[in-house]
Amino acid sequence: MTSHDLPSGDGPRTGRPKRRTFSAAYKLRMVEEYDAAEHGEKGALLRREGLYESSVQLWRRQRDAGELTAAGTSRPAKKEKTPEQAELEELRKEKARLERQNAAMARKLKQTEAALDIMGKGIALLETMSESADTENS
Repeated sequence: MTSHDLPSGDGPRTGRPKRRTFSAAYKLRMVEEYDAAEHGEKGALLRREGLYESSVQLWRRQRDAGELTAAGTSRPAKKEKTPEQAELEELRKEKARLERQNAAMARKLKQTEAALDIMGKGIALLETMSESADTENS
């Protein structure tokens, strides 16, 4: 158990239940027990373990696909990327970053143009008021 798993006492998520994780060996054992159980005993097994039938079905598909092994993890191994794929991924990330930056700058430009337009209208109004005050005083 890490310090992250311990309740801190004053966080916004204090008291919320933690998501359970299951080892590959546990998943395999549960699939085998579920498959070996008779029709009336399957529900009792699920209730005892606090599982859903959909979880067992998913684990069965993972087992059949070779994603679950007793010694390994339940996640498939990551494939090694070629240098070209890695470079392409980096370029995509850079493109996305630049597009976000461009959109933010476009919003700021639009806001600045609106502010300048309002300032120009304010100055024009002040000039009009000044001219009308000068003609009334003369």
